[in-house]
Amino acid sequence: MDKIKVLIADDHSMVRQGLKQILELEPDITVIAQASNGDESIRLARELKPDVILMDINMPGTNGIQAIKELKQDKHPYKIIVLTIHQDREYLFKTLQMGSEGYVLKDAEPIVLIEAIRSVHRGQSYIQPNMTGELIKEFNRVTLNEKDKNEDNNLTVRELEVLELIAEGMINKEIAKQLYISEKTVKNHVSNIFKKLNVSDRTQAAIYAFKHNMKS
Repeated sequence: MDKIKVLIADDHSMVRQGLKQILELEPDITVIAQASNGDESIRLARELKPDVILMDINMPGTNGIQAIKELKQDKHPYKIIVLTIHQDREYLFKTLQMGSEGYVLKDAEPIVLIEAIRSVHRGQSYIQPNMTGELIKEFNRVTLNEKDKNEDNNLTVRELEVLELIAEGMINKEIAKQLYISEKTVKNHVSNIFKKLNVSDRTQAAIYAFKHNMKS
């Protein structure tokens, strides 16, 4: 099994070393390099072609946001997770605009970061669940230069209930408990919601729900 190759970009050596130790306990993840600033992260990424980059925002020289913007202009499909102390929705929205696939806070449990790495490597986006509400607030605050999706989505009442709980950041197990249904049933509802809304993951579904003020 090929391991997920990770590059860590953070200006604090202790943070980098701590992350490396945590991540390399996982059988499917390996840390191939560490960068102490944005310029170094760009150079190492282009040289080593990691699968996933953990990118801090505040670094000397080229900061994380600038590094994301530059790397996303390359042909290599880097998956970038912002790993930061910032809970401000402006930072969240800006880094997503630049093309990052994930956003995780530094005080998150290790399992959250590991899940984020695996998710973005599979081609999904990952926003730490308690940050989803901030994302929605920012999307509602700005004017989006896109046409509204088809409002005639034909969601059932139960699917709308599941969508609301997705938007609140609940996982399938929590939704099943809340609605007194099985996890398998929830999984089926989630799959149908994604198809009807033409979205590929839970974050996009949550954005759609809040943007269109969908209620059951």
